[in-house]
Amino acid sequence: MRHQGFKMLLKKGRISNIMARKKIGKSIEESILKRFRARGRGAAMTPSDFVDLADRRVIAVALSRLVKTERLRRPSRGVYVYPKHSELLGELAPNPEEVVKAVSRAGGERIQPAGAYAANLLGLSDQVPAKVVYLTDGNSRKLKVRNLSIELRQASARRLATAGRISGTVAEALRYLRKAQVDDEVVEKLRRRLSELDKQRLLKDIKLVPAWIGEIFRSLAHEKNNDNAGADYP
Repeated sequence: MRHQGFKMLLKKGRISNIMARKKIGKSIEESILKRFRARGRGAAMTPSDFVDLADRRVIAVALSRLVKTERLRRPSRGVYVYPKHSELLGELAPNPEEVVKAVSRAGGERIQPAGAYAANLLGLSDQVPAKVVYLTDGNSRKLKVRNLSIELRQASARRLATAGRISGTVAEALRYLRKAQVDDEVVEKLRRRLSELDKQRLLKDIKLVPAWIGEIFRSLAHEKNNDNAGADYP
């Protein structure tokens, strides 16, 4: 009888531990969801965004459960998205910018939209690029988000001097178009697109971009003074 009673106590203890773990797991899941809700629908995050809540193994289990219950999506390895819906289109594809920002945040990297994607962001190209390119000071690598390819391309510190600012996106879009293709129509499109605050940012960053791009920055801001000539590199 005494032995049987001891086994019962052990069984109750195990059940109690399981229930406690489940309760903790649910609490972690709710804490994770709370952070996603704070960022809003479409937000992308990685396990690194939750390291203060619990150890990585617990976080991984909680994220996996949230994906299984369809409260989160996992569009790419290690990236989780709070799904966004449209009445007309249903669930929307993850925003590549959100995904890349989450990845760069996890790695402590600087990133900058580049190529056709930068031009598209500024309305200088109507063509949706088949591949999204970002410059980074981290390692070069590729991501796949549904049918969209994202390339993180390692770049020099000089090229990334304006990373994360509107001046960086404008500079990369102009590089993509090339000097010979940047006519008055392109400049006028940019002038209409950019806010006065954006234009002031361009003036501040003139010395960080090639001279020909610096001239366009100045033109966009209606600046006549040549004291802030651009840097002398391509």
